[in-house]
Parts: sequence; C-alpha cells; structure tokens
Amino acid sequence: MFLDFYNGLVGALTNGQPQYLLIVILGLAATYYIIHRLGGRLWAYIYVALIPFLNWSFGIIPEFAIVAPNETFSKGLSLHPMTVVTGLVFVVRDFVQREMKQMVLICMALAIGWSFFYAWPVIALASGLAFAISEFFDWLLFTFTKYRLSTRILLSSAVAAPIDTSVFLYGADLAKQINAGQQLAFSAAGFPIADGNTLHIANWVVFIIGKMIGAFVVSYMIRKQEDAGKISPHEA
Repeated sequence: MFLDFYNGLVGALTNGQPQYLLIVILGLAATYYIIHRLGGRLWAYIYVALIPFLNWSFGIIPEFAIVAPNETFSKGLSLHPMTVVTGLVFVVRDFVQREMKQMVLICMALAIGWSFFYAWPVIALASGLAFAISEFFDWLLFTFTKYRLSTRILLSSAVAAPIDTSVFLYGADLAKQINAGQQLAFSAAGFPIADGNTLHIANWVVFIIGKMIGAFVVSYMIRKQEDAGKISPHEA
C-alpha cells in the first residue's frame, strides 16, 4: 500500500517521468524559495499551482460532447468541464497582487514555466500568450486612462477576454490534434489551422463567462475597499 502511494505521488510530481524526480524536487524548492523571498505566501503558492493544473487538465480530463458529428461539424463539438472555473484565476491573482504587488508577474512566469513540464507544450505556450495579452490590456488601460482600479479590472477583462480566450482555445485545439497524431493543415499564410472540436463558439462563450464572473467578483471586492478608503482607487 505504501509503495503504491509512493509511486502515485512520484508519478504526480514528475508527470509520469520518475527519472526527473530530483530535478523536479529541486525546481519546486527553488520556486518555493523565490515566491517566499518576494513576499508571496499562501495565495501565491495556490496561484502558481492553479495555472499548471488548469493547463494540465485540458490534456488529461475528458471533454464531453455537446454536438455529435454531423454534416455541419464533421468532428462534433465538445466542452471541457474546467472551462467554467477559469474565472478562479482572476480571483486568486487579486489576492496574490495584494501580497506581492507587481511581483505577481514573477509568479505568473513561474506558473507558465511549470505548465511546460506538466501540460502539453502547445497549451502552455497558448496559456502564456493569453496571460500576456491580459496583462498588456490591463497595463494599457491603467497607463492611458487612469480609471479606478475596480473599473479597470472590468474593462481590461472585457477587452482582453475575447482575444486571450481565442488564443488559448486555438492552442488547445492544435495540441489535441498533435497529441492524437493528426496531420496539421496550414493556411495560405502559413499558420496551422485549428480543425478539431475545441475552438468553437460554445467553449468560447463559456470560457468568457467564467472569466467575467471572476472579474466581477474581484472588481466588487476592490470597489468595496476603495469606497471604505482601505486602498487607493488608482493603485497599480
């Protein structure tokens, strides 16, 4: 029983690659030290674990079909159950930013780095690009509009969510095709075509709803603190 538990733990830590156990342990220890050194505590550790977990889940946890293959959709349409909880990242990120301010970007980089180990590389890359897009629009709105923080969270989420969601689902769709050994088709411009069953309007809408719910929760919590004078409305 103990041996089974040990093998299961090692398998989980190493993503089924036990030969890398020592490297993974050293990497996790270094990650813990960096976060702690930068002032991160519980929420920061949850954040760094949550992103690789969500990216990993898109390659492991089965999707469920919402439309069977037909003349319109030759491969059908499927919805991933973790799509609806992506908004949690926004809520957790807010708590991390309170602890670490802009050092939260270091946590994001660490989380994306671990995603390349635990998730399919194409999904990890798409996830990194999606987070970069979100951060860019947040910086853009703060720098050039000077909206109060609670308003900026909603506006940046509303602007960025359609774009970063498209980027992530595009990458997830390609990753599924690659993992299944399918030959990718390319457009005239040389870009691979997402020809699977993940990048579609239903997944896209549910993804954005999850993100916007998370953004509304964070915005509401921030607005309450702004009105109470606990934080500056123009805090970065």
